[in-house]
Amino acid sequence: MKDPQGGSSLQVIEAVKQGWQAFVRAPWVFVGFTLLAGVLSTLCSLIQGNAEMDDVAVVGVFQLFRLAVGGVLSVLVSLWSTTGLIRGAWTALGGGSPAFATFTRWDGQASWRLFRNGLVLGLLLAGILVVAAVVGVGAAQLNQVLAVLPFLVAFAVVIYLAVNQKFLAQIALLQGAGPIESIARGRALLDPQWGSVLLLALVEFAIALLGLLACFVGLLVAVPVILCVSTAAYRQVFGSDDLTGLLVEPVA
Repeated sequence: MKDPQGGSSLQVIEAVKQGWQAFVRAPWVFVGFTLLAGVLSTLCSLIQGNAEMDDVAVVGVFQLFRLAVGGVLSVLVSLWSTTGLIRGAWTALGGGSPAFATFTRWDGQASWRLFRNGLVLGLLLAGILVVAAVVGVGAAQLNQVLAVLPFLVAFAVVIYLAVNQKFLAQIALLQGAGPIESIARGRALLDPQWGSVLLLALVEFAIALLGLLACFVGLLVAVPVILCVSTAAYRQVFGSDDLTGLLVEPVA
C-alpha cells in the first residue's frame, strides 16, 4: 500500500467525483439500505420512549429496561449501517455494483473494531471537555474572563482531532488498527493536509444540508453519497487495500 507520506494526497474535487460515480452505480440499493437503516433507528427510538426529565423520579423499572434495550439496539443499528454503507461504497469504488446483501451482511468483528475505536475517540474528546470545565471553574475564581479561555482551547483541540480523525471508521474497518494506533495514524497522515481534510468535511456538511433542505427525503441520497465521498477520499490517502477482509463473503 502506498504511504501518503511518500506522495499520495487528498484531492477533494476528485473524491467528490469518485464518490458520486460510486453512488450512481447502484443508487436504488444505496437509498433502499439507507431507508431501512433509518426505519430501524426510528424503531429503536420508539422502544426507548421519551420520558420527560420531570418524570425521572417516577421512571419505573420497565422504562429503564426500554431505555437500555433501545440504546443497545440503536448502537447495533448504527454499527451495522455504517459498516454496510462503507462496504457498499468500497465495492462501488472498486468498479463493482453492490447488491443489497453487500450492505446487510452482519460482521461482528468489524462492528467491534468500529465500536471500540469510536468509543476511545469519544472518551478522549469528552476528557478534553471535562479538563476544560475543571480548569475553567478554577480560572473563574480569579477572573470571569479567564474562565472562557480553557473552553476556547478545548474547542480548538476538538476541531483539530475531529478533522484528523475523519477516516477513523474506514481505518477501523479496513485496516483493523486498534484505537490508539488508528488515532496516531490519522494524525501522522492527515496533519500535513489538515486544511484539505477540513475542506472535505465542509463539502460533506454542505451535501448533508442540501439533503435536509429537501424535506429530509434528500438525506436518503445525501447520507450514502457522503459515505461514498469519504471512502473515496480515504482510498486516495490510505490506499485501496482491504487489509481485514471486510469484503470477503463468509464461508457457509
